[in-house]
Amino acid sequence: MVIGLFKKLSRKDSATAANNVAIADKSSIFAATMIQYERHNDGIAVFTLNNPDKSANLINRAFAARLNELIATVRTDTRKPVVAAINGTALGGGYELALACHYRIALNDPTLRIGLPEVSLGLLPGAGGLTKVVRLLGLQAAFSYLIEGKKANPGTALRDGLIHALATDNDDLMRQAKAWIEQQTRPRQPWDDPDYRLPGGDPRKPQVAQMLAIAPAILAQKTQGNYPAPEAIMNAMVEGAMVDFDTACRIESRYFTQLLTGKVADNMINAFWFQLNVINNGQSRPAGFDRHTAKCVGILGAGMMGAGIAYSLATAGINVVLKDISIEQAEQGKQYSAQLLSKIVAKKQMTTPEAQSVLDRINTTTQAADLAACDWVIEAVFENRELKAQVTRETEAHLAETALFASNTSPLPISGLAAASARPQQFIGLHFFSPVDKMPLVEIIVGKQTSDDTLAKAFDLVKQMGKTPIVVNDSRGFYTSRVFATYVLEGAAMLGEGIAPTLIEAAGTKAGMPVGPLALLDEVSLSLVFDIREQARRDIEAEGLTYEAHPAYEVLYKMVRQLNRLGKKVGAGFYDYPAASKKQLWPDLSLHFPIRHNPSHPEAQQQIQRELIDRLLFIQAIETLRCLNENVVRSVADANIGSIFGWGFAPFQGGTLQFIRSYGIDAFRQRAQALAQQYGKRFDVAGLDFGQL
Repeated sequence: MVIGLFKKLSRKDSATAANNVAIADKSSIFAATMIQYERHNDGIAVFTLNNPDKSANLINRAFAARLNELIATVRTDTRKPVVAAINGTALGGGYELALACHYRIALNDPTLRIGLPEVSLGLLPGAGGLTKVVRLLGLQAAFSYLIEGKKANPGTALRDGLIHALATDNDDLMRQAKAWIEQQTRPRQPWDDPDYRLPGGDPRKPQVAQMLAIAPAILAQKTQGNYPAPEAIMNAMVEGAMVDFDTACRIESRYFTQLLTGKVADNMINAFWFQLNVINNGQSRPAGFDRHTAKCVGILGAGMMGAGIAYSLATAGINVVLKDISIEQAEQGKQYSAQLLSKIVAKKQMTTPEAQSVLDRINTTTQAADLAACDWVIEAVFENRELKAQVTRETEAHLAETALFASNTSPLPISGLAAASARPQQFIGLHFFSPVDKMPLVEIIVGKQTSDDTLAKAFDLVKQMGKTPIVVNDSRGFYTSRVFATYVLEGAAMLGEGIAPTLIEAAGTKAGMPVGPLALLDEVSLSLVFDIREQARRDIEAEGLTYEAHPAYEVLYKMVRQLNRLGKKVGAGFYDYPAASKKQLWPDLSLHFPIRHNPSHPEAQQQIQRELIDRLLFIQAIETLRCLNENVVRSVADANIGSIFGWGFAPFQGGTLQFIRSYGIDAFRQRAQALAQQYGKRFDVAGLDFGQL
């Protein structure tokens, strides 16, 4: 009789951390310490999975050998009752181990997560997990866990049938596990019962067949054909439901092998496992500095960004002083947090007292003196150099000597803003993304005088907030804003060339971007992008240099200055925004930008679309390579994760630089030069160094 106790498993619940069990090679000694074995006087054996040095247990060759060795010590001809006692997050391979047990009990900890999110790495569960979950839940109920990669808290996991019981604490967990074992005489899995029937019916049942008839079309609409894993998962689910258990497992393993050897899985594993872990483990954090824990952070400006930063800090347990020019505006910023918290309470993900305690951490003010006790101040006022300089000087006069100052600017160089500071070595950029409560990335920008100590503390603050930090060096637009701009500007340039806007937008989504470039330009504001380009032109010309206007400039000028179409914020941009219906492309767009390229023949349309997709992806990758060559972005990992988490570069490509590697450097160089000959110098890679990839 055996209990498998899951212990010290990672509780990180980011959208991309698909497995708490990684693939790695360690020594057999390490594996022995990771799986402890005890045989109690009552005859119950306990295997404890507990990596003493890591927050996640690892599956590797040594681990597998040790597990097989231990199983052999307790195995006889009779299969024994086995319980999974889960007291930490069990995702991916961790939950597949639990599924191998007859019974599963989880600690009722709201931070614990259970599921099979391999799809987020371009894979499917390949150790029987897919087959077992389908047989436990039925086809329709299993969709969200397998195709969407849903992660459940213990209560949801119990309700949905992923586990059998909840425990109040570790002692209760073990008591329940032993009690269940002692009651068993002939344990077996549900699908081993001769009378077993698939919950909800198999694909031959009319209602199930009807659902399966439309599911592929819905899936194709979501994936745009870029993600093979969801389609493979659906195929394995349906095909496996029609055959016996062993055959279903073979079907599952064959689809798993197809995915594992494909480019998409390689790209996604590289980004979302290896590179993301490298970043989160502190690759960019200067060594030799003690960990910094912020207790209080001041926010200058209670607008959308300032309010979002305040919310994220407060939910991380950090006290916030939210300052604006009037108490009414400051309170309005605090109300943003109140609204978000009320939605969370309504979903029963937080109690009312818990939400109130978060809200109580945000204190509003109009007085700079109230920032005196803050460890950090983050400036989030309008993108105006003079205003930023004014609030910097005003605030620093009240801060302790050890306090640090950060700007949330996205286009303005940090070194220039730091000129207004009396302590530029304690001045840094913290570029948050909108909406702050949902976006996982923070871009840390190091100014010319920023100290390593300040960088280390900034890194720690971002991690304390539960976000992913990338570190870049100072330049105009830094990394994310600079490369993001190439995507939306390329879309505007296409419109100016006479490409149909519907083709442009379709190319964007087909390329794997969240939305088309014209829609995204509307979201960020045409007037803002135009003003940033104008400021860049003035700055460059002031330095005695020649400013080369992007071909999108004429489109932006016409939209902003002549047509007063400023974007979504005013309800009029490339799109119209009717109050009672969905947004739609402005019908008069073709009057001002005549369509010259919109063939009716499907093959010609596909050819144009392929060309547009290449332009949209290549221009982002090329600009990222320039940033790497110029030492703006410090590492390949920062570039790839920054591109995916920052502005939504196609996740299946694994990031902007991984796109180049996956495409093939020689082939990429040749294609880029062909695009340069046709569309201009912005695609020219002749002087770029690919060796850093």
